[in-house]
Amino acid sequence: MCRHPFLERDSVFVPADYVTLEQGTGLVHTAPGHGAEDFHTGREHDLPVLVPVDHAGRFTADVPLWAGMNVFEANAPILEHMRASGSLLYAGELVHSYPHCWRCKQPVIFRATEQWFLSVDHEDLRKRCLEVVDRVAWVPVWGRERMANMLELRPDWCLSRQRRWGVPIPGLYCAGCGELVLDARVAALARDLAAEKGSDAWFTEPIESLVPPGLVCPKCGAGAFRRETDILDVWFESGVSHLAVLKRTDDGLVWPSDMYLEGSDQYRGWFQVSLLTGMALKGEPPYGCVLTHGWVLDAQGRAMHKSLGNAILPDEIIAEYGADILRLWATSADYRSDISLGDEILKRNTDAYRRIRNTWRFLLGNLHDFDPARDAVAESGLFEMDRWALHRLAEVAERVTQAYESLEFYRVYHLVYNFCTVDLSAVYLDVLKDRLYCSAADSPKRRAAQTALHAIADALARLTAPILVFTAEELWEQLPGEREASVHLADWPDLSPRLDDELGRRWETLLAVRAEVLGTLEAFRAEGHNSLDAALALAPADDSVDGLLRGYGEDALKDLFIVSGVELRPVSGNETGAPVVVEVALAEGEKCPRCWHVEGLVPGLPGESAVCRRCARELGVA
Repeated sequence: MCRHPFLERDSVFVPADYVTLEQGTGLVHTAPGHGAEDFHTGREHDLPVLVPVDHAGRFTADVPLWAGMNVFEANAPILEHMRASGSLLYAGELVHSYPHCWRCKQPVIFRATEQWFLSVDHEDLRKRCLEVVDRVAWVPVWGRERMANMLELRPDWCLSRQRRWGVPIPGLYCAGCGELVLDARVAALARDLAAEKGSDAWFTEPIESLVPPGLVCPKCGAGAFRRETDILDVWFESGVSHLAVLKRTDDGLVWPSDMYLEGSDQYRGWFQVSLLTGMALKGEPPYGCVLTHGWVLDAQGRAMHKSLGNAILPDEIIAEYGADILRLWATSADYRSDISLGDEILKRNTDAYRRIRNTWRFLLGNLHDFDPARDAVAESGLFEMDRWALHRLAEVAERVTQAYESLEFYRVYHLVYNFCTVDLSAVYLDVLKDRLYCSAADSPKRRAAQTALHAIADALARLTAPILVFTAEELWEQLPGEREASVHLADWPDLSPRLDDELGRRWETLLAVRAEVLGTLEAFRAEGHNSLDAALALAPADDSVDGLLRGYGEDALKDLFIVSGVELRPVSGNETGAPVVVEVALAEGEKCPRCWHVEGLVPGLPGESAVCRRCARELGVA
């Protein structure tokens, strides 16, 4: 027990587990009316809860010497009073951490005041919320543990706020005895008034319009009342939004929601309070899935704030780069973590977008004379390489669909980008140019290529429509043939009939051989040659590769490697790990002016240069 230095009041010593000998003296001043830890300590030891500070931060009449003075401004007079009374041993200044208002940056004063609360343990609400956590799909999966931990530790929910504007708490107090009166009829009147005149009506309309006929105080029987002036916590408004929104059956918005989507800070906010209200009012969670994303950081990895001047507005990005670039950036990284945004990052995404778009332009450019109803060839008329390209398309479509369904949008980006730049641009379309440009316009082999290109373009437009909204629509509009008016009205593609695992395995080996060939051709090109100047001699590493290459044929291999000749030699038995041993020599003959292949030439069109035999056939002169 000790004596207050200048008031007629005794103070007691009580233990607290948050006070230690490692810091300071081990003795800490406790004010149950001015701090959460102090309040709980006071309740544990039955200490009075004194709050001698009003809502404006001024001392009340309970502190007569400084009543009406701001508590911080009163520091100096209080010290002077203690000096004068001889109770001050020492005064000095220390720099320490103290909570400040996030908005005005001024120090915060904690006060214990009467508030409205929702008890999270009433009718086992906390327990019931914890039980249904496992029934919700959490993206990322660690969200489940985070929500469960927060529910286990959360205190009762303080529902009331003292603000100038907001949704009122529809409660009345007896003007005589002060008894709180909660009545469903009062809430109904408040609801109807708000619908007619807005939520301010609770505060502006005469009190008589809020009191239903015959209402009296259940304690003293009086019939005069005053209204509650507190408003509801805005998180309560957010927490019951599912009840207001998910009831419009005419447009498909039915309860519960399929998904709640917000930043990771909402485990403490919207996600949690929505679960509490859903379980309290309906006994079920208001959502089936909760997805959280990280924060958008600037190029230096700092959080974006107006005060730092590093915020980038979406409208500014759209004006400079276009909306699809912004969408592509948003899907290019794993949103479950923080992601950076800046000019260099957007420029890299623009480059990726252009690569995808240029691939699509190539597809459209080679379909200008193609009518699928008239010119498409049957499956049996496709070349094996066409069927491989469509097999790869089907594999990509299957994985893209899985990525969308698992909400891994960054995988969609990488799958589409790699398919366009690697499978198509670097392989299929590169090889296909000869067939498209050098074959007769309506030849079956050119129409086979166009049939595959049309199927690829159609599928890519559908697969990317959720992300590249405008570009996919542009591709869709330019595709030949009859179809839905918009890609966004089209069905999702089912390409599973195009899957051919045996074909895919065969082409893995063929492409491995092609990679070995291209590597060897690099030195040939470095000498100033074009790949069509080359003739290759290939010695397979083993019988399986030998059988595959001979089954494919030297002419088809020549097209695959974009060279003027291929000779298959006996199995080499090399142990280097390479599928073939490659020898490169200059092809014998002359360069065909039409296809650039080097071989023996024959007369072409009258008055025109001589061409190779293949081109002569395409021109109809062979």
